[in-house]
Amino acid sequence: MTILVVNGPNLNLVGEREPDVYGRETYEELVKSLLHYGKSKDVKIIVKQSNHEGCLIDFMQQYRKKIDGIIINPGALTHYSYALHDCIKGINIPTVEVHLSDIEKREEFRKLSVIKSVCIYQIKGKGVAGYYEAIDLLLERKLKS
Repeated sequence: MTILVVNGPNLNLVGEREPDVYGRETYEELVKSLLHYGKSKDVKIIVKQSNHEGCLIDFMQQYRKKIDGIIINPGALTHYSYALHDCIKGINIPTVEVHLSDIEKREEFRKLSVIKSVCIYQIKGKGVAGYYEAIDLLLERKLKS
């Protein structure tokens, strides 16, 4: 099984940016832990990050025929990117939306996710463990099919 992990704007600053909200683990540590966790589950993990909406779409389209699932943390794009919504819907690959913080307990504008309806599940407020849960969900789904 192969899973593409797509991280959006400002996630490269995890560990530096608002550590009380996003945690103290750096982005590099996050990536390393995802690769390690995937390997322990016999899952190939490909991790991509960009601060640009179009690049996130390009990643998903580029890998669409090579992956079994997507984990996406679109950052602030969660709340207004209908382009990401359309991409996820269009490529029709099981996608799990992940947020390090609980978006429902933050500012009003963060409570809306325009991609939630095209994802198979949304995980929020579990920090890095949310990514592990997403890997497990996608693996479980693949094993059932």
